[in-house]
Amino acid sequence: MGKFVISAAKTGIKFNLVANNGEIIATSQIYKNKPSCKHGIESVIKNAGVEIENQTVAKYQALPNPKFEVYKDKKGEFRFRLKARNGQIIASGEGYKDFAACKNGINSIKRNATADTKIVDETKK
Repeated sequence: MGKFVISAAKTGIKFNLVANNGEIIATSQIYKNKPSCKHGIESVIKNAGVEIENQTVAKYQALPNPKFEVYKDKKGEFRFRLKARNGQIIASGEGYKDFAACKNGINSIKRNATADTKIVDETKK
């Protein structure tokens, strides 16, 4: 099972969801304080099982929030973002060369973001 790692950022606090192999699966937005960051982690856990909206295909079916959105960035790479019920982005992923790899990243969140996932606070160091 992976872990959530809370760390300092230039303008606040963020978290990464990290797999057992040390790879970062998803990164959060920057939060102003630790309680907000922990709330973001709770939101990822709560929403990790949602459906995928594939925005890379013509005439894709828009899904209601919460959802994973898969899109192509300026480099043409596939990326995902997890949106909460209110439409706010709560986690996003790296760029992938193809849709299947991006979907594997999403599935990794679904496996690793559970109520039992350990939270490591690196801001205490």
